[in-house]
Amino acid sequence: MAGGLLRWLVFCLFNALICLSPVWTARSEAVTQGTAIVDGTAAISSTDEHFICATLDWWPPEKCDYAFSPLKLRLGGSLQDKVIYDTGDPQKPCRPFVKNSSEMFGFTEGCLPLSRWDQLNEFFTESGATVIFGLNALNGRVPVSDGSLGGPWNYTNAASLIRYTVNKGYTVSGWELGNELSGSGVGARINADQYAADLNNLRFIVDEAYHGSQFKPLVLAPGGFFDANWFREFLIKTKSSSLDVISHHIYNLGPGVDPNLVQKILNPSYLDGEASTFSNLRDILKSTGASTSAWVGEAGGAYNSGQHLVTDAFVFSFWYLDQLGMSSLYDTKTYCRQSLIGGNYGLLNTNTFKPNPDYYSALLWHRLIGPKALSATFNGTKMIRAYAHCARDSKGITLLLLNLDGNSTAQVNVTAHLKAVKLHRRSRTRFSHAHVAKEHKIAEGTREEYHLTALDGNLHSQTVLLNGNILDLDANDGIPVLQSVKVDGREPVYVAPYSIVFVHIPYFYAPACI
Repeated sequence: MAGGLLRWLVFCLFNALICLSPVWTARSEAVTQGTAIVDGTAAISSTDEHFICATLDWWPPEKCDYAFSPLKLRLGGSLQDKVIYDTGDPQKPCRPFVKNSSEMFGFTEGCLPLSRWDQLNEFFTESGATVIFGLNALNGRVPVSDGSLGGPWNYTNAASLIRYTVNKGYTVSGWELGNELSGSGVGARINADQYAADLNNLRFIVDEAYHGSQFKPLVLAPGGFFDANWFREFLIKTKSSSLDVISHHIYNLGPGVDPNLVQKILNPSYLDGEASTFSNLRDILKSTGASTSAWVGEAGGAYNSGQHLVTDAFVFSFWYLDQLGMSSLYDTKTYCRQSLIGGNYGLLNTNTFKPNPDYYSALLWHRLIGPKALSATFNGTKMIRAYAHCARDSKGITLLLLNLDGNSTAQVNVTAHLKAVKLHRRSRTRFSHAHVAKEHKIAEGTREEYHLTALDGNLHSQTVLLNGNILDLDANDGIPVLQSVKVDGREPVYVAPYSIVFVHIPYFYAPACI
């Protein structure tokens, strides 16, 4: 039953219906006022069509459970650099991970049997998964005096797996070299110049294996924490055609055991701190002239599996959605959440496969938020976070509002930036009075709102409400219909304390979205 439920849930992440319901609002006695100003004249950046991604770690059952789903998936993690791949040679037995405290990450080297790889690819095919596979980048390395690992990457085993994958007709959408080996590294590190040489070799292997094929997978690296000097040197020394995606990881909240996680999540200044990572990487890509795209390859907020009833509870949606909104402003093309399942930060409950609150946040983003990011500013309290995109598969825009204040409802008026208003006025002179009248009527139409709140207002709750209704699986273990509320466009948006609101405004004038 659990396997079938998992398949259904991840299928629904891209196919759930969004309907309408009677108006619902939640307001506190204290009300603050503010204005969200959206500039729809031009997009300031864009994401991939499928921006939402989730990760799956290599941890064996002794560490945690894992599963697979039809999302954009990055299969990798801490133990990927200790995985070898079965070659079918009986002289080289394929043994699983074994606990050993003296080994890096507490486990011995483990092997991926070809039979298991076959089974996984069969499931990927059935579910329509888009898979990014993380390769072991430590084969052949030797310790050097500066504490890093030196010597060229021994790519023989990885090349064998890639060729096997191609020969079997399996579709792997991207091959990523290494996990958290950049900069200071985690457990081990490799210098940027050596990593660049190894990446160039991976590109050669991939090009050779896929020669004559219409499909060409992406090549990604380094899947580590952002270090400006290291990333710049890596990009400069990598051949311009070798690297499709430069990937980095985010755990900016610190360790999962930190008792102050909630305070960090609800602190706008703390959230703002991560913007420099996105902007600096964007600027490095521009300055080096690289055509490489930036991805967040893994982001769990709090490392070492997060914290139960924080990173798997309602409060974490403030961090998660803020990250999606912020990263999309700086040309981040894909954002991979750690994890789909496993640890205390999964989109799905590790034991039941039922959705945690962030599952619904991801679903609403995917259904309502299009790739084009717009400039949005909020004039008022700093406790409101505002992001805007062109609406997905619909007219107008979708505005995302996060209220980090637990005491006040924000009354938000949404307006267009002055230059968009001027452009709109100029364009109106070209039309007849009848057309202008019709346009005015549309501007006074209705919008759709999706209000997310925690059960009983408890930020640590793993139950989320949409417009006052509990989101839970139905009797057939199906995802509930996500019902919006229709609101008169002349009314302000009311954002309740500790709540999240997606607002689809189809009549908003945004030339960037036409």
